[in-house]
Amino acid sequence: MLEEKLQRHIILLMTRYPVLQSVRQEIIDAYLIMENCFAHDGKLLIAGNGGSAADSEHIAGELMKRFLIPRPVNSDFAIKLKEVDSIRGTVLAESLECSLMAIPLVTHEALSTAYMNDVGGPGVFAQQLFGFGRGGDVFLGISTSGNSENVINAAVVARALGMKVIGLTGAGGGELAALADVVVKVPEKETYMIQELHLPIYHSWCMMLEDRFFGHEK
Repeated sequence: MLEEKLQRHIILLMTRYPVLQSVRQEIIDAYLIMENCFAHDGKLLIAGNGGSAADSEHIAGELMKRFLIPRPVNSDFAIKLKEVDSIRGTVLAESLECSLMAIPLVTHEALSTAYMNDVGGPGVFAQQLFGFGRGGDVFLGISTSGNSENVINAAVVARALGMKVIGLTGAGGGELAALADVVVKVPEKETYMIQELHLPIYHSWCMMLEDRFFGHEK
């Protein structure tokens, strides 16, 4: 069940994008999977192609540092930094921000190009996920069609590793829908229109996760 303080993010999303009302529960269910993952020290692995590759990096960027809420390191770690180096440690204690571990599988050019050259393109995300993923982690596969072969292959590996799978797709859902624990099928069919709705959804996820782990009760 969604915490009361997090409901406001869903209400805001539905107010601004009423078309997403049809996938409201799926958005919440996907969030809860990610929340549980991070609560148990897991990580989020993200992949997509083209614009969805950019979305993968965007999501990781919002989770690995502050989005809207300051995330200072705790006092114990600040002390340890200063013990290692009194000058640099003091600066780092004031500038480092706590993270929710998120890895975009689209950014490791040396690894991905070597794999594509030596083996082939369809398994490129699967190989990375096999290396980085562990049971309890979550794979977020972004595919407007739901039929991106490299994303689907990664989802298969994720399930075999005991990871949860979230799909973010267009109206059809494609083959990814059958592999995902939760799939958010936004009600559009044109690629650019699908992508326009993906962004506010994952922004809401990032805000909710940040509020849950770094927010303070008012």
